[in-house]
Amino acid sequence: MKKLTKKASRHSRKADRKSVRRASVPADRRRPRFSREVSVLYEDDAVVVLNKPAGLLAVPIGGSDTPSALSVLAASLQSNKQRALIVHRIDRFASGALLFAKTKPDRDALVRQFLEHTPVRRYLAVVRGRLEAQTGTLVHYFRRQGMHQQLRTERDPKAARAELRYSVERLFGDASLVRVELVTGLQNQIRVQFSAIGHPVIGDRKYHPAESSERLIARVALHAAYLQFVHPRSGESVAIDCELPADFQHLVRELSRSKPARR
Repeated sequence: MKKLTKKASRHSRKADRKSVRRASVPADRRRPRFSREVSVLYEDDAVVVLNKPAGLLAVPIGGSDTPSALSVLAASLQSNKQRALIVHRIDRFASGALLFAKTKPDRDALVRQFLEHTPVRRYLAVVRGRLEAQTGTLVHYFRRQGMHQQLRTERDPKAARAELRYSVERLFGDASLVRVELVTGLQNQIRVQFSAIGHPVIGDRKYHPAESSERLIARVALHAAYLQFVHPRSGESVAIDCELPADFQHLVRELSRSKPARR
């Protein structure tokens, strides 16, 4: 993969966007369509940040040849004899910034940061209903059962603590655009926690089958919009912004047409 020209600053470094080609996937009306190209948001000799489209797996499924962000990037880096190693994950039907390392020492250093919850991970989500509190912190306890997270109590010794902070960016007639910062990083965390307070993420068919009837967006309305971490070699802060994709923007525009009621 050709090295990108980066815009350098004291606290962050970003790359001009480019794309890597993915393999074709048979059409499925139940799944959101996504581009045949995956944009690179940042790249250097140690790390790569991709803009993962909704519908593309972060990593391959065992025994399946379905393309993933990892397989697409690995194929692209192979010509330069470089590797692609996943650092963290985002949900298949979510979109946004996804971090990879090119060497095992770099990955190990980055994974330690995620285990210590030091990277800044901010998402945008559209949830059902109008949140009463402008800002808030949610704390729940999960226990994974198969592919789902089940709510538990703090007394469950096998439950993991989930915490996030949120702020309401915009209110619609019967929905809210929220900015979410993860404190922990469990699978499906944002979806499960907002569902637990009665505000499921729009389009979340996994935890709310009724969302399959949603017509304004064909996937979960969740986007990894910002990622900040410490570079594993330089020790500098790297900050990456990831713009909202077209389908998410369409959802927001359509919801904006419904006049919010007075609070």
